[in-house]
Amino acid sequence: MSVLTAGVDEAGRGPLAGAVFAAAVILDPAKPIAGLADSKVLSEARRDALAILIKRDALAWCVASASVDEIDQLNILQATMLAMSRAVDGLSVRPGLAQIDGNRVPRLLSVPGEAIVKGDAKVAAISAASILAKTARDAELVALDVLHPQYGFARHKGYPTAEHLAAIEAHGVLGAHRKSFGPVKSWLARQQGMLF
Repeated sequence: MSVLTAGVDEAGRGPLAGAVFAAAVILDPAKPIAGLADSKVLSEARRDALAILIKRDALAWCVASASVDEIDQLNILQATMLAMSRAVDGLSVRPGLAQIDGNRVPRLLSVPGEAIVKGDAKVAAISAASILAKTARDAELVALDVLHPQYGFARHKGYPTAEHLAAIEAHGVLGAHRKSFGPVKSWLARQQGMLF
């Protein structure tokens, strides 16, 4: 009997705001999903459509995250690894192997792991995980945009675009911002300087 393999990927390491998300997916060989690819090369509409199919047809899937506070306490790499471990632990079916996109296997992983560089373009289950992680993170940023429309989160998804940096200058730092990230940290330091 072949080993059940979960594909694992993350979304949201680079942005200045929001949690980092990870997903783990065990695909069903009897229900292949056409069109799986690295989420970054797919249109938003295609990702959304594929996410529905993945959730319907996969043997198991789980989306997990690590919070802004965890990112600031641990650093983004460790928080990403934590989110990946949580995604694998949250699967309703336990895999025999987790294939992780990138060059590192999370230390806390509860099953054997294998790192695959550019795995999201090579392994269907990792592509599926990248799509679920990305659509979940985008949904969080769209929700944040409803609460704070002046920041433009629905457009830039928290990445350090000119629009986002200008919004931080104009409106300040939110609880959803990662305080350990350069542009946010330097804005806070300048505010601190003005207080003294």
